[in-house]
Amino acid sequence: MSQEKHTDVVTLGETMALMRGTSAGPLAHAATLGLGMGGSESNFAIALRRLGTSVSWIGRLGADSLGDLVQREIRAEDVKTVVVRDESAPTGLMIKERRTETHQKVWYYRAGSAGSKLCAADLPVSLISGARLLHLTGITPALSAEAAGAVDAAIAMAHAAGVLVSFDLNYRAALWSEDAAGKAYREILPKVDVVFAGDEEAAIAVGPNEDPMELARRIAALGPRQVIIKLGGAGCAALIDGNEFRLDAVKVPVLDTVGAGDAFVAGYIAELLNGLDPHQRLETAVRTGAFACMVPGDWEGMPRRDELGLLEHTEPVAR
Repeated sequence: MSQEKHTDVVTLGETMALMRGTSAGPLAHAATLGLGMGGSESNFAIALRRLGTSVSWIGRLGADSLGDLVQREIRAEDVKTVVVRDESAPTGLMIKERRTETHQKVWYYRAGSAGSKLCAADLPVSLISGARLLHLTGITPALSAEAAGAVDAAIAMAHAAGVLVSFDLNYRAALWSEDAAGKAYREILPKVDVVFAGDEEAAIAVGPNEDPMELARRIAALGPRQVIIKLGGAGCAALIDGNEFRLDAVKVPVLDTVGAGDAFVAGYIAELLNGLDPHQRLETAVRTGAFACMVPGDWEGMPRRDELGLLEHTEPVAR
């Protein structure tokens, strides 16, 4: 394989084409649908790039028009794409129904998709070994045995090169049971450096507890030195190098929470790589997460660094 141009961060996973109703109401009565794309790892990559960090996304797409759309959109955000185009499998598809202004339902058509066939052979060793951080989520190992093998291989490549590894549990009930996910999490957690999880996701891995800091302690006991528990509108709790932190969320009008967790993670990782202290990392994380909640879509509302101050603006028009 030819020498890859290195980026600060490498991530991998499935991004799907996305169809959504253009207005609230039953999809059965929608006259038109919008077409786009979305996926946790590409959401993260776009958010990270908008904050100024160079990033690569590795994935597998079908040799179809939806695959063209996904690759084009990610590239347009100045994210480096390393993509295998699969002639034998389609690009995955998700369809969103905005049943009311405040409630969405999502259907996934990803069984046998190209993304689910991501495997260790698709990973450029030089790209991962040349990065500063490898970011993974719990969605990828749930897709297939091949994809789970790609996650294991990526971690091994990162370890061999001394590259930090971050892991967002990102549980998806449609892909696997809590028991299967918990077992996989407990195998991965001792191998990573930075962990992100919602409190319910953390409980799948280490058992339930009402105190998010206790959940962070249990995860840290498995090996990770930085554990951040995402609490949505309640902010976050974190155990970082043995020190405890709690931050409130930034209060904003919430329009769409999809992608907010990915934005949160990107904010933290960006500041970690910038050498900022834990409180500053978490401060940026809650701000990027809040910003993403104010715009509909999976990744479209991810903020650029110079926009983060807009959360304090009282004037609706900047002139």
